[in-house]
Amino acid sequence: MNAPKRSRARVLTPEGLQKLRERLRSHEAEANAGFKYSLERLGALTGLDPETVKNVLDCKGSDKRTIARCFESFGLTLEESDHIPIAQASAAIADPNFVGRDEAIADLNTLVSRNARVIVIQARGGVGKTTLARKYLQQAFGSFLEFPIAKETKDIASIEGLIEEKLRQLGEEPGREFLVSLDRLKRKLQAERIGILIDNLEPALDSAGKFIEAHRRYVELLRVLSDPSVQSLTLITSRERLREADVTVQHYPLRSLAVQAWEQFFQSRGIPLTPLADAGREVGGEDAVAALHNAYGGNAKAMDIISGSALEDFSGAIEAYWQANQDDLFIERDLEDLVTKQFDRLQQLDPDAYKLLCRMGCYRYQDVPTVPIEGLFCLLWDVPENRHRRVIKSLQDRSLVDFEGGEFWLHPVIRAEAIGRLETSKDWKSSNCRAAIFWTDSVKAITNMADATKALEAYYHYLTIQDYESAGLVILKRRECRSASYKKLELGRSLHRLGLNQQGISLTSGIIVNVQSKKYQSELYNILAIPNRILGNIHASIKYYQTAIDLSTEYYQSLPCKENFDLLNLKSINIGALQGIVLCQLELWDLEAALANLKKININDVKSLEKHVETYGAVYKYTVECLFALLYSYLEGREIATEFIIEVDSRMKADQEIGTGFRVILLTIAYMNVGLLDIALKKCLQIIKHCERFSYLGTQTIAINCLAEIYRKQGKFELAIDNHLNAIDLSKRYGALRDLAQAHYQLGLTYQSIREVEKSNESFQEAIRLFTEMEAPKQVERVRQSMQNENGA
Repeated sequence: MNAPKRSRARVLTPEGLQKLRERLRSHEAEANAGFKYSLERLGALTGLDPETVKNVLDCKGSDKRTIARCFESFGLTLEESDHIPIAQASAAIADPNFVGRDEAIADLNTLVSRNARVIVIQARGGVGKTTLARKYLQQAFGSFLEFPIAKETKDIASIEGLIEEKLRQLGEEPGREFLVSLDRLKRKLQAERIGILIDNLEPALDSAGKFIEAHRRYVELLRVLSDPSVQSLTLITSRERLREADVTVQHYPLRSLAVQAWEQFFQSRGIPLTPLADAGREVGGEDAVAALHNAYGGNAKAMDIISGSALEDFSGAIEAYWQANQDDLFIERDLEDLVTKQFDRLQQLDPDAYKLLCRMGCYRYQDVPTVPIEGLFCLLWDVPENRHRRVIKSLQDRSLVDFEGGEFWLHPVIRAEAIGRLETSKDWKSSNCRAAIFWTDSVKAITNMADATKALEAYYHYLTIQDYESAGLVILKRRECRSASYKKLELGRSLHRLGLNQQGISLTSGIIVNVQSKKYQSELYNILAIPNRILGNIHASIKYYQTAIDLSTEYYQSLPCKENFDLLNLKSINIGALQGIVLCQLELWDLEAALANLKKININDVKSLEKHVETYGAVYKYTVECLFALLYSYLEGREIATEFIIEVDSRMKADQEIGTGFRVILLTIAYMNVGLLDIALKKCLQIIKHCERFSYLGTQTIAINCLAEIYRKQGKFELAIDNHLNAIDLSKRYGALRDLAQAHYQLGLTYQSIREVEKSNESFQEAIRLFTEMEAPKQVERVRQSMQNENGA
């Protein structure tokens, strides 16, 4: 007795449930704010037992009449698409291989509710188009007709034969003529609700997305299937977009599976996602799945193949699988075939689109994960401009590129195939050069990290093709920047101003020995010295500054015709490098040597550069004077030093654009050293505000530590300690070993002033450790002398 009842039980489809729940919410809202129907009230309204209503809403199974009554009670008509047999729903729920497609099914339901008769599910190979289509049709119809399209164009069956076969499956006799058979199929579809699948359509399409001439009669079939009078639903799967103007279809771009779906699938296959120790750290299974998901773009077929291989070859250890195969994304031949076949087909149908796809492989999609459409235009140098967008659209229609908001990118597997083909083609160097020029031209100013990151993409393109000279020029490229002192800065200098010191060192040192031009080499060594000085590599910095001087001199002497600009360039490099050496010697506390080197700078040479923006002449002039002021404050008598400091300050006030930033902190420290604390305090606060505005952490850190010293000298010890600790924190974030050592030393002096002996000694010892690491023995001796002063006191 129970079996027939179960066979008649039906449940609402997601579409039907959504329809009923929306009507309930609408009625609740009309009643009053906050009103909710109770089960008892719903039972009274429908004339059903409350538990029966609950079964309908919870999709636990009810007969069709009961479901219809629930609909009719709220002015709805139950449609065939609103319910399915409970057995179909249970089968779908029980299938662990079908994961992560709730949203897609809901989207298809929405399209069906809008009377879509033919839906093209489009995506690249392996995303899961066919699986989704079959599951949807199975849930909605129980069984369905399938019109198979062959894998190869030459094997496509004639539409006449297929329609004859399908009519017989439906219990109908085919006609003697094609149009007669087609009309009989139409009448059958008008009379009955039938699901239809046309799988793998793209072999029947040409490069324009139309049916190839030999199979144009498929258009007639689609006209019937899309007719508003039929009750059928046709799902078509295709890697390419169908573009037949005479046929009304809805395209549904199917997204790849989310990483959560991959995790659910792997767990259902008995693959544990437990942490795995690796080189002293914990690498979670979730991390490995996320990495695989990203590498294969969430591809469903990749998920299935990889899980099988992990179980067979690695006993289910997905972390071990990823570690073994992460450098070869095509280790599984089925995955490779999936991609290569689509590339081969594109090469045959649309050679221009194929070339663009391969050339797009030159982009890295790492630090800058997407490329604007202009970055694709530049790779179409051999295609007429009026066809550029059409070529790009060809790739979009085939789901071979991802795109959103005018930005494009390739998933790693597609890129791996693209770059593999590009490397063996004549376009390898040209593509990288064109891409490098695009990135260079697209960044007009360096105002933030994103600008610098984009500008650096050109460097990586040149490095890839071993064009070290051009890579060096990327680092030397001057652009407008966020600075009140500099009109333009080289990219290399902008990096250290943004706090990217280690990256600047790595990029510059990676190419500098391979750059042939002594001129460019000298400029690169001058830039390389700056982050080394900031990070505490003082002796290396001095070496690089001296190398810059030597190379620039060699370059100038080798010129057959010594033009004026070359002489200016020589002076600029030499003055900048000498200033850098002076700063290094200040960091080492070798004050006499610093003063001696500063006096080597010819002030007339500095003045000759002043009007030339490219040489930083005006900046150099004030830096030299501020360095003299600072050194005098340490080495000369207070009266002489004070007079010079005030004189320099008065000249700088007349030039507000130059009177900011790093050179001013040198002057501020000099003011503090001679005891003019009020002036020093005012300047220090101005500098900190200036640095916050321009995101210049280096000078900001020095200024905060200076501020702490001023507060200590004023007896404001709590403020002093707070600022010392702030300077220490910034130094760590900025990676500035020199500033960190100074901050700990000054903090030790402040604790010493308030008799916090233990804390003072801790800070002094940390300063000694850092100065020792910097190979700064005079600084170490300076700290130890301060400790002895405390002990003596």
